[in-house]
Amino acid sequence: MSVEKVSDQSFDQDVLKSGAPVVVDFWAEWCGPCRMVAPILDEVSGELGDKIKIVKLNVDENPETASKYGIMSIPTLLLFKDGKIASRQVGAAPKAKLVQWINGSI
Repeated sequence: MSVEKVSDQSFDQDVLKSGAPVVVDFWAEWCGPCRMVAPILDEVSGELGDKIKIVKLNVDENPETASKYGIMSIPTLLLFKDGKIASRQVGAAPKAKLVQWINGSI
């Protein structure tokens, strides 16, 4: 599974109404740490694809959702379960830490 992109318009359907837990990567094109996290999330999505869905939301293109969830710095990862925030990870982190965070939250 690859990391899908979501938008302000699709967020409700793709994330909040998802039957599986969803990790949302709030990112922007100009953000260096965001670019470091992206390939890690692609790998994790491949490994945990049956347990979890991972999506990306560009904060520059979708300010409404970023504002709604109080995203102040990026990258910020939010893990949603049953339409609610279950966990938050701010800043870039190594793969092992991200996998541990996801597994600990689902």
